Amino acid sequence: MNLAWLLSFWILCTSSFSQGSLSPGGTVNVGAIFTFGSINGRVAKVAMEAAEDDINSDPSLLGGRKLSINMHDSNFSGFLGIIGALQFLETDTVAVIGPQTAVMAHVLSHLANELQVPFLSFTALDPTLSPLQFPYFIQTAPNDLFQMTAIADMVSYYGWSEVTAVFNDDDQNRNGITVLGDKLAERRCKISYKAALPPEPKATRSYVQEELAKILGMESRVIVLNTFSKTGLLVFDVAKALGMMENGFVWIVTSWLSTVIDSVSPLPTTANSIQGVLALRPHTPDSKRKGDFMSRWNKLSNGSIGLNPYGLYAYDTVWLLARALKSFFDQGNTISFTNDSRLGGIGGGYLNLGALSIFDGGSQLLKNILQTSMTGLTGPFRFNPDRSILHPSYDIINVLETGYQQVGYWSNYSGLSVVPPETLYGKAANRSSSSQHLQSVVWPGGTTARPRGWVFPNNGKELQIGIPDRVSYRDFVSKVNGTDVVQGYCIDVFLAAIKLLPYAVPHKFIPFGDGHKNPTYYDLVYKITTRVYDAVVGDVAIVTNRTKIVDFTQPYIESGLVVVAPVKKRNSNAWAFLRPFSPLMWAVTAMFFLIVGAVVWILEHRINDEFRGPPRKQLVTILWFSFSTLFFSHRENTVSTLGRLVLIIWLFVVLIINSSYTASLTSILTVQQLSSTIKGIDSLITSNVQIGFQVGSFAENYLNEELSIAKTRLVALGSPEEYADALKNGTVAAVVDERPYVDLFLSEHCEFSIIGQEFTRSGWGFAFPRDSPLAIDMSTAILQLSENGELQKIHNKWLQRKLCSSRDIGSSADQLQLQSFWGLFLICGIACVLALLIYFCTTFRQFSRHFPEESDSSVQSHSRSKRLQTFLSFADDKVEQWKKSKSKRKREDELSNRSGEGSMSVNRSERIQRHISRERENGDTWLH
Repeated sequence: MNLAWLLSFWILCTSSFSQGSLSPGGTVNVGAIFTFGSINGRVAKVAMEAAEDDINSDPSLLGGRKLSINMHDSNFSGFLGIIGALQFLETDTVAVIGPQTAVMAHVLSHLANELQVPFLSFTALDPTLSPLQFPYFIQTAPNDLFQMTAIADMVSYYGWSEVTAVFNDDDQNRNGITVLGDKLAERRCKISYKAALPPEPKATRSYVQEELAKILGMESRVIVLNTFSKTGLLVFDVAKALGMMENGFVWIVTSWLSTVIDSVSPLPTTANSIQGVLALRPHTPDSKRKGDFMSRWNKLSNGSIGLNPYGLYAYDTVWLLARALKSFFDQGNTISFTNDSRLGGIGGGYLNLGALSIFDGGSQLLKNILQTSMTGLTGPFRFNPDRSILHPSYDIINVLETGYQQVGYWSNYSGLSVVPPETLYGKAANRSSSSQHLQSVVWPGGTTARPRGWVFPNNGKELQIGIPDRVSYRDFVSKVNGTDVVQGYCIDVFLAAIKLLPYAVPHKFIPFGDGHKNPTYYDLVYKITTRVYDAVVGDVAIVTNRTKIVDFTQPYIESGLVVVAPVKKRNSNAWAFLRPFSPLMWAVTAMFFLIVGAVVWILEHRINDEFRGPPRKQLVTILWFSFSTLFFSHRENTVSTLGRLVLIIWLFVVLIINSSYTASLTSILTVQQLSSTIKGIDSLITSNVQIGFQVGSFAENYLNEELSIAKTRLVALGSPEEYADALKNGTVAAVVDERPYVDLFLSEHCEFSIIGQEFTRSGWGFAFPRDSPLAIDMSTAILQLSENGELQKIHNKWLQRKLCSSRDIGSSADQLQLQSFWGLFLICGIACVLALLIYFCTTFRQFSRHFPEESDSSVQSHSRSKRLQTFLSFADDKVEQWKKSKSKRKREDELSNRSGEGSMSVNRSERIQRHISRERENGDTWLH
C-alpha cells in the first residue's frame, strides 16, 4: 500500500492547520481505531467508554480537563484504519488507542514515530513490533511471544515432537507462528507443516477444506490454530466434517477462542465442533475491582456481549493513558503542536504535507506511560525494561461439550502449573521439568489418555527403507537372487517389531550398493538426511558420527570391535607345569620359601626342640619346613609369637600363589591350547603389522581416527574367504571386525581365534530421520521383543552355530608375572624383617642383663672377641638350659666370694668359658 497516496487522499480535504495549546478546562482528545463488528472491537468499545466515564467523573484527575475518546471503525480494512488515523492526526490528538491488528500497526507506527504521537494497542500483539524500531508504539497486553512460548511448553510437556500450524496469513498470525517455530526448536521440537489461510475474513470453506485435507494425510496430529475468530470457527467446522475432531487429534488454539467462549452466548452452531480443544486465555487475577466491574458489565453492554480479558485490558489502557496525562500536566507541560520543517518545503501535486504537525510533548508523554505503575482490572500493571508487560500469564482451558474446564496456568515466571501464577511470584522461580504440571484433559473424541500426537501418514506413500546390498555375511540381510524378497536376521527383527505397532506401516525395501562389494554404511545412513530413504534397516552400528545426523532405535543386538588372529596348537611337553609362572616369578618364590624357613628357624631355635639338633638335621628341618608349607603339611609346631605371625602371613601368600598357579595351569592344559604373537588391541597398536577390516565397516575410521593407526597398515577385506586367505598367507597379521560377524566367521574357521577382549561397546539399530516418532515406537517394540523372548528366537534362527572350543584367547592365558604378586612378597618380607629385629633386640637385651661389660679398660679389647663368642653361645643355647646354668653360676659366684680376695683376680670371661664348656658336655649344640 502506497503511504504517499493515502496521505494525498486525506490532505486534499484538509485546510490550514493552526497551532495552539490546551488550556485548563479544555478537552484532551484521544483516538481509538477498532473494527467494531469484531468481538474484541465490540468489547473494547464498551470498556473504553466505561473507562472514559469513570475518568471524567473525577475532575481533579486531569486538572479539570475532560478526556474525549474519538472512535473510528476500520471495518476489517487496513485502508480505512489508516484513513482514520490520519483524521485523528489533523486534530489535537495526543494519543491513539489501537489499531486492532498488526497489519495497520506496522504502517501507523511510522506515523507515530514521525509525529511523536503514542499509539497504545492491546490487540495488535505481533512480537516483531520492536520498541527499538517503533518506540511510539506500545503494546499494553502480553504480546504473542509469550503465548507462543506457552504453547511450546505445552507441546514439550506432553512429549510431542512435531506440530502442524494453521494460521491466517497476515503479519500478526504469520509472525506468531515464526516465533512458535523458534520456541519449539529450543525444546527439540518443530513445525512439520504450515498451512497458511487467507487473512480475516477472506478465508473460504473450500480453501480451508483443501488445506485440512492435506494435513489429514500427514504424520503429525498436533495442530496449532492461530487465527482470528471467524476463520478459526470455520476451520473447526470443516475439521469436524473431515473427522479431525476424533480420537488421536490434538488441537491447541491461541486466545481468539477464549474470547469467543467468554463473549458470545449462545455460541455459534459451528462451535459445536470444538470439544476437546486446549485454548489459551490471558490470565487476570481475581480482585474486588475486577469483580465490581464484571457486575457492571451487563448494564454497560446492555447484555449485547460478554466480557473477555481484552475488555479488561482496554479499560486499563485508557486508565494508563489518563495517569500518564495527569503526570504530564503535573509536570507543567501543555498540549501543543509544531509544523515539521522537513515537510514544509515538500510541495507539488495534490500533497499538502504542511498540515501534519509534531506533538511537542509526545516524548514526555511516552516516558510517563512507560513509567506508570498502577493496579488495574488486570492486576498489577507496569512495564519491564524491555517494555513487555509485568508477569505475562495465561489460563489453559479445555473446551467440553457443556462448557470448559481450566486445567492449569502458564506464566513466564514459573511455566506450567495448576495453581494461579500470582501465588508463585513470592517463591523462587522453578522451570524444571519436574515442577511442570497440568490437570487431566479431555481430548477430542472424549478420551482422557494422552494422544500419541502422530500417525503413519495416510498419503498412499510407502516407507522407503534402505538396506545394505551385502556380498558377505548375508545371514544378516540379503536379497534373494532374481526376486524382490529380502531376508535375514535384521529383516526379521524389523518385521517382528512393526507387527507390535498399533498402526500399519506400509514399507518397501530398497537395496543400496552395487552388489559387488559391501556398501559404505555412512553413505547409506546419510541418504536419510537427503530424504532418499525414510529409514535404514540392516546391520548398522550405532556410532557417534551417525548419531549426529539420524536417530537410532534401541539396539537389538550387542556389537563391539574385536581382534581376530591366526593361531597354532601349542605342543604339550614334560615341562608344561612350568608355564604358569615366569622365570623371575619362580626364582622369587623359591627364594622366599628359603627366607621364610630360615626366619622361622631363627625365631624358634632357642625355645622349640623341633628346631634343634645336629647341624645336618637343622638344615634339613629348614628346607623341609619351607617347602612343606606349600601344601600346608608342615609337621613342626611353632611356639613363638613372632614365628606364628610370620607363618600366618606366609601361609596366606602361599594360598594366593597356589590358587593362581592352579587356575593358570588348568587354563593352559584344558582351555588355552593356542598361542599367538598378537595379545590384543594394545599389542596390535604398538606393532607395525598389517591389519585387515571389513569393507564398509566403521572399523576403518575407528582404527585410523581414534587409535591413530596409519591407513597404510589397514587392508580392506570383502568376505570371510578373504579374511581366511589373508590371515593364512600373512597378508595381515590380524583382522578387526564387529563381534556378530566374527562369531559367524569363527564358526567355520577354527584355525583362527579372538585375541583379547572387545575394545568398543556398541550395538546395531534401525536408523530414522532426526526426531522421528517412529524411532521411539520401534524402540518400544524392540524392548517388547526382548522381553517376550522373540528376539532370542530370531537370533537362534539365523546366527546360532556350533562354535569351536577354546574360542577366546585373552590375557588370562599369559604367564603370571612378578608384578602381579610383588605386593604379597613385600608384605611377607616386611613381616620377616620386623620379626627378626624384634627377636634380636629382645635377645641382646637379655644377654646384656646377664653378662654386663667389663669396666676394666685393660681387658676391654680382649674381652670383645670373647663377648661376641659368648653372645653367639647365648643365642644358640636353649632358654631352659640357660636358666639352669644361670642358677648354677650364681651358686659358684657365692662360693668364690667366700674364698677370699685371691679368687677375685680370676678373669670373669674365663669363668664363663669354663661354665659354657661344662654346659656343652651336657647337651648337643650347633657349635660343638
